[in-house]
Amino acid sequence: MHLYEKTTESKIVYEGKIFKIKSDKVLLENNTEAVREVIMHHGGVCVLPLTENNEIIMVKQYRYPFSSVLLEIPAGKLNENEDHLECGKRELLEETGAVAEEMIYLGPIYPIPAYVTEQIHVYIAKGLSFHSQNLDADEFLDVVKIPFDEALRMVLDNEIKDGKTQIAIMKAGLMQK
Repeated sequence: MHLYEKTTESKIVYEGKIFKIKSDKVLLENNTEAVREVIMHHGGVCVLPLTENNEIIMVKQYRYPFSSVLLEIPAGKLNENEDHLECGKRELLEETGAVAEEMIYLGPIYPIPAYVTEQIHVYIAKGLSFHSQNLDADEFLDVVKIPFDEALRMVLDNEIKDGKTQIAIMKAGLMQK
């Protein structure tokens, strides 16, 4: 069979709070063996909240791996067996205090398909009403409004570096045409 790898051995080599890592031996289509290391993650959801004035509600958050503050759309990790729409609504409210009348599903993305199982489900949220944030105990962020055209420019000028945010903004921009 072409473009297929058969797992011959699999073991968990790390189990943490957010993900597990497994190391697999696989048989390739040319009958040679290779090792595949895979980060197993429950996945997540990101939500592009769009105001009636065509502004995006975004968050500024310190991201430890890059030792810097990133500008992102609200997002979060799926709990095991959690519905992604419900997760999106929960994260939108927790991070921004917003509730949406309409959640438009844009589909899943695979951020790093070579070695991570994470899927991120992308939504646009419209018809926003605002309540109070409910951040996790270890979560600190600032909420900002960015005009849509400005956010699009920021993606193109590499001022917004977060991949899920870039994809959501670009998809939403193409949908507006």
